[in-house]
Amino acid sequence: MQFFKQRYYSIAEFLMRFAASGLFPARWLYKVPRHTHLRPLAKQELHLELISHCWNYAHLFVYQLESLVQNPPAKLQITFTGFYCREDKDTTALVDEYRNKNVPGIRWNFIALPKEKLLRRAIGRNIAAKASSADWVWFTDCDLAFAPGSLDNLANKLQQQTEILVFPEKICQTALLKKDNPMLQGAVEEVFNHLEQAEFVERSYCKAAGAFQIVRGEIARDYGYCGQVNCYQQAREHWAKCYEDRAYRWLLGTHGKGLELDGMMLIRHAEKGRYRKDSHISGIRKANRQLRDKLNT
Repeated sequence: MQFFKQRYYSIAEFLMRFAASGLFPARWLYKVPRHTHLRPLAKQELHLELISHCWNYAHLFVYQLESLVQNPPAKLQITFTGFYCREDKDTTALVDEYRNKNVPGIRWNFIALPKEKLLRRAIGRNIAAKASSADWVWFTDCDLAFAPGSLDNLANKLQQQTEILVFPEKICQTALLKKDNPMLQGAVEEVFNHLEQAEFVERSYCKAAGAFQIVRGEIARDYGYCGQVNCYQQAREHWAKCYEDRAYRWLLGTHGKGLELDGMMLIRHAEKGRYRKDSHISGIRKANRQLRDKLNT
């Protein structure tokens, strides 16, 4: 029975990828927002929730967490929701360290999930979105760090924003780093020395995807994150490719509006902790990432 259930959801995922490409409107099957614009929020100080996942990426997650500690925003209240699994000992130790740090304007909200639920990113995102009390919700990844002033710049851009979905138009990113790179080996106290010495290249984005999806809070609460799409809410034994990002835009009826935001730093890495180590497929994926990186330079 379990075998047939897995096959059913695998087929459903395959078909959903075609549906989300725009074959027909999402409203034919799902409850969706009636409008892609809302009145701007007339608030002096906005509340932003950052939602992040970490599985075997503690060496990257530390950059995100420490960037918030060192560069807390003055114009935003931040709730940081971080999903992790206690089987991942390095991330658990990191979470235990940071949950006790008292940072003005930042509330830590670390949530442990069973591995099978953590490895389907849409499950945690949906849980957090439904429970959020924030004005805006940013679905991000643990390899994104924030430079001084970047979140305050975001606060200024969000004050008069009417789009329900926005994203940073440009991101500063590193080259594809190998596992022996100092940025992936350093201790917490070395984090910002590494960031200052790193070489970043600016990359442009044309739609909200992956780690760059910032959605109005009431939309997040009403529709979750692909919560209506059953195949994207099923636990997985191994990390599930995040095809639900496209489905999320399809459900909202928009690719989002790009914002000019400075100081968003993405740390790119060749070794993917979310896949089984030393497997044939992880080797193929690693080689493919390295080839694409060379072609794009």
